[in-house]
Amino acid sequence: MMEDIASHIMDIVMNSVTAGAEHIRIAVEKDPQTAMLSLTITDDGVGMDPDTAQKVQDPFFSTKTGRKVGLGIPLLKGTAETTGGTFELCSTKGEGTTIRATFDCRHPDLPPLGNIRDTFFVLIVSHPDVDFDLHYVVDGKDFRLDTGELKRELDGVPVNHPEVVGFLSKYLDEHL
Repeated sequence: MMEDIASHIMDIVMNSVTAGAEHIRIAVEKDPQTAMLSLTITDDGVGMDPDTAQKVQDPFFSTKTGRKVGLGIPLLKGTAETTGGTFELCSTKGEGTTIRATFDCRHPDLPPLGNIRDTFFVLIVSHPDVDFDLHYVVDGKDFRLDTGELKRELDGVPVNHPEVVGFLSKYLDEHL
């Protein structure tokens, strides 16, 4: 099991980046009525055929060369199901992948959310060529950031430029 939900996000998004995704949407939402937390990550990477999409849910399978096991997706699935939630992976070869996991926030085995602010920050700054659409609605906070829109406003200045990094850091501090 990973330490927190933020670690799951980082792991799954790194799979998306490895799969050549140029656009990645991350949505973290908690329903106050049902106490269910949902995590959805959608990418436009290379996608998977149905057989591979099923196999990646097995911890003893990996699509990465030189590795016999792939734990990220099976650990997320296990965490979701252990906490009374659900897991769904939809993928189409050549179009991308969507992973959706839900968690019952009242379950004692639910790991903490972790540092979502730092997770978003590191993803944006370390992958300046990827457009991230980030949506976070938890405990009264409603945050959205589309780095594609931000890049258009920056007019060619990269998101990992020192001044932009400083702005992003302060912006995330204020809103997350």
